[in-house]
Amino acid sequence: MIDAKDVADELIAAERERRAIPPFTDAHPDFDVDAAYRAQEAFVASKLAAGERLVGAKLGLTSPVKQREMNVDQPLYGRVTSSMLAPYGEPLDLARFIQPRVEPEIALLLGRDVEAPATVTSVLAAVEAVFGAVDVLDSRYAAYRFRLPDVVADNASAGAFLLGPVSRPLTELVDLRLLGCVLRVGGAVVATAAGAATMGHPAAAVAWLANSLARREETLRAGQLVFTGGLTAPVPVTAGVTVTAEFDGLGSVEVYGR
Repeated sequence: MIDAKDVADELIAAERERRAIPPFTDAHPDFDVDAAYRAQEAFVASKLAAGERLVGAKLGLTSPVKQREMNVDQPLYGRVTSSMLAPYGEPLDLARFIQPRVEPEIALLLGRDVEAPATVTSVLAAVEAVFGAVDVLDSRYAAYRFRLPDVVADNASAGAFLLGPVSRPLTELVDLRLLGCVLRVGGAVVATAAGAATMGHPAAAVAWLANSLARREETLRAGQLVFTGGLTAPVPVTAGVTVTAEFDGLGSVEVYGR
């Protein structure tokens, strides 16, 4: 099996040089998810060593449709570091990315630690605020072709994240399962969804994450942001075209590529 550090080193170089690479499972079919998470840790550790801060986590493959597409039965997670948080209201510099795509998400700011065993109830009790958000995906694999271990190692295709201008406590929102989202490209509606698209409830996705991290002796901490998974299929970002995610009660997040 390929060494996890070698995988991380190749991904680090691909990200730095803005070039896509073949998935590791092409040449190494024995590359598994456990090794992939070790590679992810090394990939992210390089960012922290360069002075970035860990600010939270992201979930992926949280919808049954996406899991069927990937022929898997579970989601995955990645890490969010400080340089990934893009300023709200500023154009997205497409030169930073290889092949950016965006998807709308519900982001949760934690006001307290989430200990395992976590449940929907314990996660909701820990939530300080809710944001509408956009996840800018940027796979380091050509044409987004990968298998589960590949995308895990690639930090769940994390590129950048935009938080909406409005945050609200849970008490000011409808049930998160019913929180609606409309995705527009160039003003035209391309998809609609609700919070239930993420494992039936965004807090269920966070509970899965907390319990998965506990197996690696990690804990979701107060002050961290969790991006709970794409509500719709991702759409490409192209220069001069605005992609807008509109959220019930949470305002809109616009992505304008240049």
